[in-house]
Amino acid sequence: MKPASAIFETTVRRVETESDETEFADVLAVEEPLEIRLGLPNGTHKAISITMRTPGDDAELAAGFLFTEGIIKSREQINQVRHCGLKIRKNSNALDRAAALNSNTIRVDLARDVVVDLDRLNRHFYTSSSCGVCGKSSIEALNTGAKRIPDPTRPVIGPEFINSLPATVRREQETFDQTGGLHASALFNQDGSLDIVREDVGRHNALDKVVGAKLLEGKLPLSENILLVSGRTSFELVQKALMAGIPILAAVGAPSSLAVELAREFGMTLIGFVRDDRFNVYCGGLRVVKKDRSSK
Repeated sequence: MKPASAIFETTVRRVETESDETEFADVLAVEEPLEIRLGLPNGTHKAISITMRTPGDDAELAAGFLFTEGIIKSREQINQVRHCGLKIRKNSNALDRAAALNSNTIRVDLARDVVVDLDRLNRHFYTSSSCGVCGKSSIEALNTGAKRIPDPTRPVIGPEFINSLPATVRREQETFDQTGGLHASALFNQDGSLDIVREDVGRHNALDKVVGAKLLEGKLPLSENILLVSGRTSFELVQKALMAGIPILAAVGAPSSLAVELAREFGMTLIGFVRDDRFNVYCGGLRVVKKDRSSK
């Protein structure tokens, strides 16, 4: 369940052409900045990103961001993830941990033997809730070390499976039901069961939360899973999915040309416009068959 801080209550005035104005209470999805800091083995720490996100699952978001950007390679490279800003309560020696959990700064401390390319970190990251790529300093920075999906025939899924994905995710979108203002990323198992779903005002953040959760569980790569994202599919979403080893990416909306080119180059199956019992397969069609069957 999302924290209370993910919902903002307000009063709105609805204006309709053929009726009187009405005033009513409404709820909105919260959008707040999260600064991600990297705790280096030498005891120093460095701010590497500010992203506009929906509060909640911040540790997953930070870990997933570092992994999909190629800064860390595995869960073992993380010593701990914690919100910054622990303070001594007034008239008490106790630490105010509740305030820290609502902090908009989170730090990922690396394990002692991890070596980080500081020159890579010197480029400025700023990601917005609408587009994560546009703040990067150069197109070369997008080269994060993704590997080609090795088997073009696995896993195999069929139309019934694909068409069922949006409705399954929709049933789990608690905050979207209240606000109508969030993107979702959801990971499915090959048997059709839902593994994990995360929501955020930023589509790239929702995916980082999914990847971060599986990274912290030690379950990467996701070579037998299927990913569904709401909205359109950008180059960056394909890149992040490839970093996690995901072979099939489906979306409710359209892909960009660069997203299709990247998916094709790395052997990913890319599916778009999954709605109204139909969809388009843009590349990697060997994994999509007319009748669902299991990979052996």
